[in-house]
Amino acid sequence: MKAAVIVFPGSNCDRDLAVAFRDAGAEVAMVWHKDTDLPQGTDVVAVPGGFSFGDYLRCGAIAARSPVVRAVRSHAERGGYVLGICNGFQILTETGLLPGALMRNTGLRYICRTVPLRVASAESAFTSGYRKGASIDLPIAHHDGNYTLDADGVARLRDADRIAFTYGDNPNGSVADIAGVLSGNRRVLGMMPHPERAADPALGGADGSALFRALTGMLAPA
Repeated sequence: MKAAVIVFPGSNCDRDLAVAFRDAGAEVAMVWHKDTDLPQGTDVVAVPGGFSFGDYLRCGAIAARSPVVRAVRSHAERGGYVLGICNGFQILTETGLLPGALMRNTGLRYICRTVPLRVASAESAFTSGYRKGASIDLPIAHHDGNYTLDADGVARLRDADRIAFTYGDNPNGSVADIAGVLSGNRRVLGMMPHPERAADPALGGADGSALFRALTGMLAPA
């Protein structure tokens, strides 16, 4: 399985994400934001956390207009897999690949701690390594993680089982406690918590490793 990790100016979780994928058995390529194409044979594109372009204008707004994002969009439209974490989630909402927006935390403060999550759906390549309803612990590190969507949009997500993760103790004011959402075809996942920072016991927890193992296992050649 081949993963492409996108790197923007200000990305700071790209190497962590590459390590998590490699440890799960994936072949990983780092792709610069000015590239116009993804490596041949890419199965999943990973858009990492950090502060792309310094979070100027609006988190993810400038990155969403980088040359490589056109290739990411085309990959998704062809049915390819895309994972966006933290700033990556913000970028995916800016591109329209996922609904909603990430706003300033309700407490108006940056939050960096491990939080409890509930696996709201196990029906995706990303979440199939978990049991629905399971409780896991993943780190968060964001200032603009307040997921915002109107009531009709939330209802559509619920009806289609597209809410991937919810917060056990909502840290940022996200509507319906949403921590991660899936696209309509279930092949794009955006989430604010960082599974790559909890993919090895040496990091203080390994609850995130199941996401990478499940995705790599599902996309590995027969």
